[in-house]
Amino acid sequence: MHFSTALLSSVAVLPALVAAHGDGIPGAPRIFGRRNVGDLKSRNAFESRNIHTHEERAEVAAPCDDNTVPPGTSTSTIARPLLGSVPYGGAGIYDCTVPGTIAITYDDGPYIYTDHVLDILKSYNAKATFFITGNNNGKGEIDNTANPWATTIKRAYADGHQIASHTWTHPFLSSLTSAQRKQQMYSNEMALRNILGFFPTYMRPPYSDCTAASGCEADMKALGYHITYFDVDTVDYNNDSPTLIQNAKNNFAKGIAAGSPSTADYLVIGHDIHYQTAYNLTAYMLDTLLAKGYKLVTVGECLGDPQANWYRSAPGSVFTSATATPTSTSSAATVSPTRASTDGTCGGATAYTCFGSSFGNCCSANGKW
Repeated sequence: MHFSTALLSSVAVLPALVAAHGDGIPGAPRIFGRRNVGDLKSRNAFESRNIHTHEERAEVAAPCDDNTVPPGTSTSTIARPLLGSVPYGGAGIYDCTVPGTIAITYDDGPYIYTDHVLDILKSYNAKATFFITGNNNGKGEIDNTANPWATTIKRAYADGHQIASHTWTHPFLSSLTSAQRKQQMYSNEMALRNILGFFPTYMRPPYSDCTAASGCEADMKALGYHITYFDVDTVDYNNDSPTLIQNAKNNFAKGIAAGSPSTADYLVIGHDIHYQTAYNLTAYMLDTLLAKGYKLVTVGECLGDPQANWYRSAPGSVFTSATATPTSTSSAATVSPTRASTDGTCGGATAYTCFGSSFGNCCSANGKW
């Protein structure tokens, strides 16, 4: 989601280099899109802020989720040709390339609010991209038949939205070994394969943490992934209350204020795990963009990438949502969370989420914390 400390440090010196030398700096990171670094900075794409410290940060200390691997054949041996003109790996994608398009993206789901987001998008005839996390925030595995998430993911795809990867358990990728990073991607691939029969070629690193120095950028290229960031941040995760959501609306409005559909395009980030995003911010963004004359599309569309390049077929053992073997490590059945915790427990069989509770935002699939 947000930019890593290393990236923020490097970005701080980029505008001066660009001003002195232009965008063609030998060895400088390539920012894929239509605008140069200076333009992105002027639109607050690189605005200094804390690394994404929203609810899922607790997952870094929740190895129980990491230890769960989806059923079926591993995707690790699948061929990964690098098709199309959109770059794989590297410094990543920060904005669109097709004028007049807006790609709204949602991270961290699916969750209990995602179906409402889909309802709203459908009512506006708008398309979006969902960066799916496989097993985070105590929601249970997305391909586990005890959970409703496979149905939601299938619906999103059937409605014409793009499905992309946000890793299996939402870790800081640059802090992992290469083998661990790849397993994060393989596990999410396997789960999405179990649901859809294929897996995506687009991904977004949690916390926007995927550095060249750690080997993450190279690993994502080797796995055939387009690393996808954003140039308009709603910061909705810090404003999920009726009294604060206007801040997210203001962030969005500020991010697109300087543009015109005749020349501009934007790549927007939000989170479908937050109530106010689903029930308030989404409709506001859609009303604003349609009134201005933008076309609401997927990330692939806003980059001019043919849909055939968005996914990879996954031969091997394929489990449908009707036949997948539940893989929860908990001895109790996993229950989809429906309300804020009243006693500090969450996940597992509690039906509680820590989101919005007075105990902090820290869920576990095993009902701890």
